[in-house]
Amino acid sequence: MLTIFKREIQSFFTSPIGYLVIGLFLVLMGLFLWVFKGPFNIFDYGFADLGNFFLLAPWVFLFLIPAITMKSFSEEKKLGTLELLFIKPISLWETILGKFLGTFVLALIALVPTLLYVYSISQLGVTIGNLDSGLVIGSYFGLLFLMGGYTAMGIFASTLSDNQIVAFILGIAICFSAYYGFEALSTLFEDGNTAYFVQSLGMKAHAQGIARGVLDTRDLIYFIGLTLFFLYLTVLQLKKANR
Repeated sequence: MLTIFKREIQSFFTSPIGYLVIGLFLVLMGLFLWVFKGPFNIFDYGFADLGNFFLLAPWVFLFLIPAITMKSFSEEKKLGTLELLFIKPISLWETILGKFLGTFVLALIALVPTLLYVYSISQLGVTIGNLDSGLVIGSYFGLLFLMGGYTAMGIFASTLSDNQIVAFILGIAICFSAYYGFEALSTLFEDGNTAYFVQSLGMKAHAQGIARGVLDTRDLIYFIGLTLFFLYLTVLQLKKANR
């Protein structure tokens, strides 16, 4: 698994895609939070906190992570090396986890520079340094779980096609459906309890609580279960492709 993990990391940084994806993420976040006028602009928001960052990040990662994961297995299928995964002395689960951790770490690397925002916000307050560090740490912690779910979905999408662009589009579609689809579907129900139940099935309902720094055990269990579910679907899809 460690070998697969290292290979994934190296493959990203030996090609422009790793630098491009990380750079694009940082540029987009910087523009929306500090430059473009709108609901996410920190200066227009009027409060020295990172609430807008944690509300915006899931939408940016919805595109970023499928771009990272799109080649995970689609490239193996295109090159005809997918069959080699089944004869390696490691299990299929270890192979998938190696690729999962490799792509997750790359997304994590993209997130690390945003810690500069924490320092900037703490300096912008009326009282310098008056920032709820517990809230920020909790929100970052929750965002990691959201990234894990997106990564598992993106890897699963990469098993569905040998074309990376198709895998990228499928990854976005799956992540979007899981994040916002259930909330959109809940608007079709007039009964409040039913609408609330349907909405609670989506990632957005759980991510919003985390974005406010509320680390509910149910939210964490939801994201862990969702991640494992899509990793399991990846195993099934690969086994099906090997028949």
